Amino acid sequence: MVEIRTPIHVNEAIRRVMSYAIAGPKTYVAIEDSLGHYLGEDLIADHDVPAFDRSPYDGFAIRAEDTLDASKGYPIKLEVIGEIGAGDVFEDEVQANKAVRIMTGAQIPNGCDAVIMLEHVELLEHVELLEHDRKTFIQLERRLRTNENITRKGEDTRQGEILVKKGTYINPGVMALLATFGYKQVPVIQKPKVGIISTGSELLTVDAALEPGKIRDSNSYMLLGQIERAGGVPVLLGQFKDDFTLCYNQVADALGKVDILLTTGGVSVGDYDYIPAILDKLKARVLFNKVRMRPGSVTTVAAVEGKLLFGLSGNPSSCYVGFELFTRPIIRTYLQSNHPFMRREIIQLGSAFTRPNPFDRFVRGKLQYEKGQTIAVPVGLDKPNIVTSLAEADILIMLPGGGEVYEKGMEVTAILLEDQTGATMDSFMHGPVNY
Repeated sequence: MVEIRTPIHVNEAIRRVMSYAIAGPKTYVAIEDSLGHYLGEDLIADHDVPAFDRSPYDGFAIRAEDTLDASKGYPIKLEVIGEIGAGDVFEDEVQANKAVRIMTGAQIPNGCDAVIMLEHVELLEHVELLEHDRKTFIQLERRLRTNENITRKGEDTRQGEILVKKGTYINPGVMALLATFGYKQVPVIQKPKVGIISTGSELLTVDAALEPGKIRDSNSYMLLGQIERAGGVPVLLGQFKDDFTLCYNQVADALGKVDILLTTGGVSVGDYDYIPAILDKLKARVLFNKVRMRPGSVTTVAAVEGKLLFGLSGNPSSCYVGFELFTRPIIRTYLQSNHPFMRREIIQLGSAFTRPNPFDRFVRGKLQYEKGQTIAVPVGLDKPNIVTSLAEADILIMLPGGGEVYEKGMEVTAILLEDQTGATMDSFMHGPVNY
């Protein structure tokens, strides 16, 4: 008997899935391994940055008041009494009409309140009574203001400021801040283990020779990349066979090894689609088994003893879209991201879609830039079994279901697949265009 499934709206499916989202635990990794993790606690400045007044240029540290009479054609001279390299400190206080050679990043010496850049002075040497007694002077023809060309203590950051919030994606810039404040070991959220089981006796391993009626398993490796992009740790758990008991045992065993479980294929209504029966035997709570969307309408999500099992379609594009809409925000929430959903932007549609569809469509596309305009251009054939279109896709073009025809040049919403900024749940579901 064929199971009758009632499709639900995409937004409702998201709400049901997110009601089971959990936050992962904190752990520590070496700073050199922190890229791509999510910060496990607020990063708070424990000192001012910079910690002292410093020079942003190579030049000379001087007293601004000594330059009051300097002007074009009427230069003044200041005696150079020392030199400060980056990391060095000039111990003496600089007196009137004196200057100190200073390098970029070096601490401003006591008594000085301005820096004149090297290229704005002329170096002079003056011979005193003895040949070996030489003094160096600089000559300048401009007046300097107090604090001119000085990076002040705390100008970048004040002690006690929150620099980066917990749940922030660690990029190279965040790594620089971590190093600035001495984080040899970085508090991060432990990445969730996400298991992948592929289904279907028609599937071959990636290195197998093609056979009649067979295809290579592409979904497992596509999901592996999607999981890593989302921030999880993929765990390849093999392939289902066409035996219910073996499949059930495989799923039950997998649930004990991972935080989130994905299956690809086996979620429709065919004779060998075992996922519904497995979920029933596991006494799982099925959140939904059909969504009003194309591709990926047969996506199934269930909760089993506090863990989520995502039954994704065996069609590559359906599997891809189902993961991005439902699994990705669960992974990002586990990582305690402040913005676990993908960002949405309004852009122009690059091709017409003249055939209405009652279901919401998520078309694989890419961004193009033409004469200052951002264009959403579909890639490849808009069919769920097509895999080649995924290689170019960096957006999903949202076309709300109903009787509407979408003409070229219309404004539509694009979901940014590669963006790490993210969005809140409310922003994603009720963003620029509410579908």
